[in-house]
Amino acid sequence: MPTVSLPHVPAAGAGTATGAATGGARRRTVWTVTALAALAPATWGTTYAVTTEWLPPDRPLLAAAARALPAGLLLVVLGRQLPRGAWWWKAATLGALNIGAFFALLFVAAYRLPGGIAAVLGAAQPLIVALLALPLLGRRPRARTLWLGLAGVAGVALIVVDDGARLDAVGVLAGLAGTASMATGVVLTQRWGRPAPLLAFTGWQLLAGGLLLLPVLLLVEGLPSGVTGGELGGFAYLGLVNTALAYALWLRGLDLLPAERISFLTLLSPVVAAAIGWGLLGQALTPVQLGGAAVALGSLVLAQRLPAPSRHGSHRA
Repeated sequence: MPTVSLPHVPAAGAGTATGAATGGARRRTVWTVTALAALAPATWGTTYAVTTEWLPPDRPLLAAAARALPAGLLLVVLGRQLPRGAWWWKAATLGALNIGAFFALLFVAAYRLPGGIAAVLGAAQPLIVALLALPLLGRRPRARTLWLGLAGVAGVALIVVDDGARLDAVGVLAGLAGTASMATGVVLTQRWGRPAPLLAFTGWQLLAGGLLLLPVLLLVEGLPSGVTGGELGGFAYLGLVNTALAYALWLRGLDLLPAERISFLTLLSPVVAAAIGWGLLGQALTPVQLGGAAVALGSLVLAQRLPAPSRHGSHRA
């Protein structure tokens, strides 16, 4: 995995003041990268509100394709570079996992699961990433990582707790499958690295995922007879901000930070979704939900302070 470009660390004896300054610069660089990557899941937290308020009802495949395909075309044009050699199938694989399958399953869950239950399923991503890191990256999951992952799931569960929620089996399976799909994509992205500039690499995945979704959309749902101005605005927001910009920031973070750390940033999505429900949609937040948000954010912050995993066992193919 590529590492963050950091100032040269002086040899022992070069002076404690210089060493302290270098360590401070390193920490600032890592936290800057982390903060920018965190904007992606924070933006994704708006997906549930946009889906229910602005998009056509019961059209998950349309929402997924409209989110991925235009953004992918735009970034491929701006990136001005196509895959070469093995990266044709690798880009297609990452596009299917991170975009095509994930988007479709995400919107199925968003349409079918009430009360934000889909967010609880998505919060399991850090646990899945930690477990997949062993066979795919050669990294044994730390006990602390697993405990923090469980705490994150518990915190998100408290945020979206609803005793009257009806659990739709298809929605639950879609949410779990979507979470596993993106978690696999996260780990494979770090296993394979980034062979091209960020815009091109992001565009490859979005375009591949969008092209995968298009025939399924045409066969299952078909194209709508028309869309309203508000729906066009929703699609534009999802494509440009929620997808093109957010995924560029997310993949940059994956390029520079350990997967076990960055996966915890996805806990921001349900926290932001709950904040939007409270601030814009008039949904009340109970003390239990506020406590859950504190637990989720606490596990996220503590995960960023985990020591970097050893790179000796990681490999690429």
